[in-house]
Amino acid sequence: MRLALWLGGRLAGIALTLLIVSILVFGILYVTPGSAEQVLLGTRPSSPETLAAIRERYHLDESVGSQYVHWLSSAVRLDLGESVRSGQDISTMLSERMPVTLFLAAYAALIAGVVGIPAGLVAGIRSGTLTDRAITVATTICVSAPSFVVGFLLLYAFGVALDWFPNYGTGGGLVDRAWHLTLPAVALALAPMAILARQTRASALKVYHQDFTTFARARGLPRRVVLGRYALRNSSLPVVTTAGLVVGYFLTGTVLVEQVFAVPGIGTLMIESVSTKDVLVVQMLALVIALFMLSANLLADLGHLALDPRVRKGVLG
Repeated sequence: MRLALWLGGRLAGIALTLLIVSILVFGILYVTPGSAEQVLLGTRPSSPETLAAIRERYHLDESVGSQYVHWLSSAVRLDLGESVRSGQDISTMLSERMPVTLFLAAYAALIAGVVGIPAGLVAGIRSGTLTDRAITVATTICVSAPSFVVGFLLLYAFGVALDWFPNYGTGGGLVDRAWHLTLPAVALALAPMAILARQTRASALKVYHQDFTTFARARGLPRRVVLGRYALRNSSLPVVTTAGLVVGYFLTGTVLVEQVFAVPGIGTLMIESVSTKDVLVVQMLALVIALFMLSANLLADLGHLALDPRVRKGVLG
């Protein structure tokens, strides 16, 4: 029962946060320079009759509050409306673009986890050695480098100069898509990988020198058992917390990375929609990104419940 109440409270908080995000995005877009009428008119001649028809169709002749209420009532019914810029159904646009971005984000998360966590664990148990210093320097460089700058460097080095990877496109099929999105995924993964490595190092350094780990080594247990069962497991809680915060970056960070590599995902769609003041599309993309980040944090909290009996006892009683 307590778990259901806790989960219900978290879901209610997510719903409230999404409502606040939608209001803020709608208000910001409303006060920015330019008008949606000009976007809708395109190259057609402007006449009072045409402008009146456009305003009536998209409720632009009503107050901003009424426009928001119209949008919210439609969104609750899963009627996302049409793009002001292209006239295409927003649900169709999301279904076309979202799989590419999710694949890129998942690919980058896999690279960050597979490389960052073991690297941090090795640095933690070999503190003060040359290996530790090398990993620390590498993570400092990675966390400091902007993803779009790294993207340009990777694109020139491995896409143009060496011609090892494709310069654009998303490919078809799992293997071909992974091949096309390797460079964007690496550019997106470097900063989160460095953050995970540093957090894992700090946690492993603390755990590896505690009494239970020292006793396990003194008993002559194999190194893999000491590292896996004792060091990694007991240092996983801070890493899970960090991972919950970092996962949200994989979706928001695609905005710049997709632009660099011309990947047709929701990142490029966001930039196109903001530049043309396509309010409905920007609104929905902002909610999708916010929902993704809030869900990642919720999964991190559920991971805490599963890993730490103390947290589980505090929530469940």
